[in-house]
Amino acid sequence: MQNLWSPALLEAFAKTLPGVESALIERLYAARLLGQEPGLILHGGGNSSVKLKQTNLFGEAVSALCIKASGFDMANLELAGLPALNLEGLRKLGQLKSMDDQQMTGEVRRQLFDPTQANPSIEALVHAFIAAPYVDHTHADAVLTLTCQAGGQALCEATFAGFVVLPYAEAGFPLALAVKEAVEKHPQAKGLILMHHGIITWGDTAQASYKAMIDAVTLAEEKIKTLKSNEFAAVTELQVTKALAQYQALAPQLRGMLAKASGGKRWVLRPLIEASTQAVVLQALNSLDSGPLTPDHLIRTKEKPVIIRGLQSGDAEGNKAKIEGALAQYAAQYEAYYQRHEAKLSPKLEPFDALPRMILLEGIGALAIGPDQRHAEVAKDILRQTILTKGQIHLMGKVFQGLEEDHLFTMEYRPMQHHKLAKTTNKPLRGRVALVTGAAGAIGSGICAELAEAGAQVVITDLPGDNLKMVTEMFNEQFPQQIYSHSLDVTSEESIQACLDAVIGELGGLDLFVVNAGLAHVSTLEEMDLERFRLLSRVNVDGTLLMLKAANRHFRAQACGGDVVLVSTKNVFSPSASFGAYSATKAASHQLARIASLEMAPLDVRVNMIAPDGVFSDQGKVKSGLWALVGPDRMKARGLDEQGLENYYKDRNLLKTQVTARHCGRAVLYFATRQSPTTGATIPVDGGLPDATPR
Repeated sequence: MQNLWSPALLEAFAKTLPGVESALIERLYAARLLGQEPGLILHGGGNSSVKLKQTNLFGEAVSALCIKASGFDMANLELAGLPALNLEGLRKLGQLKSMDDQQMTGEVRRQLFDPTQANPSIEALVHAFIAAPYVDHTHADAVLTLTCQAGGQALCEATFAGFVVLPYAEAGFPLALAVKEAVEKHPQAKGLILMHHGIITWGDTAQASYKAMIDAVTLAEEKIKTLKSNEFAAVTELQVTKALAQYQALAPQLRGMLAKASGGKRWVLRPLIEASTQAVVLQALNSLDSGPLTPDHLIRTKEKPVIIRGLQSGDAEGNKAKIEGALAQYAAQYEAYYQRHEAKLSPKLEPFDALPRMILLEGIGALAIGPDQRHAEVAKDILRQTILTKGQIHLMGKVFQGLEEDHLFTMEYRPMQHHKLAKTTNKPLRGRVALVTGAAGAIGSGICAELAEAGAQVVITDLPGDNLKMVTEMFNEQFPQQIYSHSLDVTSEESIQACLDAVIGELGGLDLFVVNAGLAHVSTLEEMDLERFRLLSRVNVDGTLLMLKAANRHFRAQACGGDVVLVSTKNVFSPSASFGAYSATKAASHQLARIASLEMAPLDVRVNMIAPDGVFSDQGKVKSGLWALVGPDRMKARGLDEQGLENYYKDRNLLKTQVTARHCGRAVLYFATRQSPTTGATIPVDGGLPDATPR
């Protein structure tokens, strides 16, 4: 474990926080160093604190504890994530013999100097009962490797000289009392090893506590090296590539069955198919069929993974039976697990869903699932840590030893833990994966924005180039962890399949195809260039056909329904002179979508259309490619500038309104959220043009 402390970087960091006292600056700097090391901390885990003087309302200097707030991430911790509490008030709570979570939370919040600040960590009392000014707590992989095995306590006692090794104690008040007793009994201790939980270090300075953490974890890493008696056979890049291809072929089917098992809820699948983890999964699979490394992981991963064995390439029916059987067995075991322990719940809680969050595919690899990409990514990182740590234990010739089931159940159903997940809003398209073609244009980007705001994972596709790059960067900034971008040429089946394979490899499957890519051309029929007409036909007609074929195949494999929305045009119903190529090819595209609504209905796939008119830009951010092409001709024909042309189109509709890309996005959203049992329908998005009303 590398010590990354840098006085120069600390000095530079301090300049970004003018007026902030040095103790807090050093606390934030050290916490970030710890949080940015995945071998120490994952996704909001770990803890850091500092004790200093705070001025109260009476101008008195009182002792304060500033500790990381619950749910905040150490990797980017800021001042708002370090609420200050009255240290003496916290320490007085150590006189009590017991407190439940609700009491403890209330009493700890009562000690906040500013009651509007975020909830302090569940471990605020642990840090309060340690005398040192700076305290750090991590879930270091190497330490968990030593604690989570048979004989782990004795091994840790022999490894960490000067540390006190504590048997597992439930996080919160029980752990706080155990820590209080330990530091009172061992005042010279250098730190604590918490069985099945992690490591705590401290020091008079932030640098000293940080160094103690790095040194101790390095010691654990060196101990593991000396005790390893074997190595896994190397996994080649070719093996990983083949495994990923097997997964891509299987993922839609698996995703569809997960949806059916959860009443139609969609899940994002994040595969973990890489050389380091493959070695463990392929060569020591059975060693992974056990509990979590630490109870903190339970809200993300559940108690155990499910292992699906005997999957065969090309055997869709056989694989379906094996997946269904494994999921059904897992659900039955989870229900029995709940029934064994539900009597201890107070207040009574209904059982959580009986789906796994970690899935191991024999001979292929592993994957994590989540209700959206952000949560699936957290589960994936924990899965990686779990696999690698258990792999190390296996190579040491030892057996993983987790906590007793009742301890795990208590933590899984602990309301305080689930408050960390309560910030997520259940938006209507959460967990749904939507692919938009032509997304680098005005209408496409407007549709992407509406879908992302509704919670969808949005796949932005277009021809490669600066426009696709610009739109992708814009949306990644607005909707982090919701955007996936891939180049796509709708006229090429190979390009479409390559894009779908990549999306399936990243997210597991698709729920919505928005067929938006299109070309326009201004010419009378008399002067029409045949090659130009054929180009429009390839994009507008062939492209629609190929996307509908791909959607049909995908939804048939996934077998849990889906949606297709075609961006048609008012010109299908009310064509314009000199716009024959566009009107004719879009009419053919529209008719293909209507036929698809007939053919795909048995799959519970709805195919609908929207018909916009005169969309110039995505609220000024992304210009319309169509209008860049035909706008100058329209302006010239009517003697108008760009603003005048926009006003012309606004004034010609009944509502006298400008049609925007966001309006198109909301029409797509209506169909995507299935607010009515509708397929084969067209929504005009034109402000009201009687001649263009579908009939």
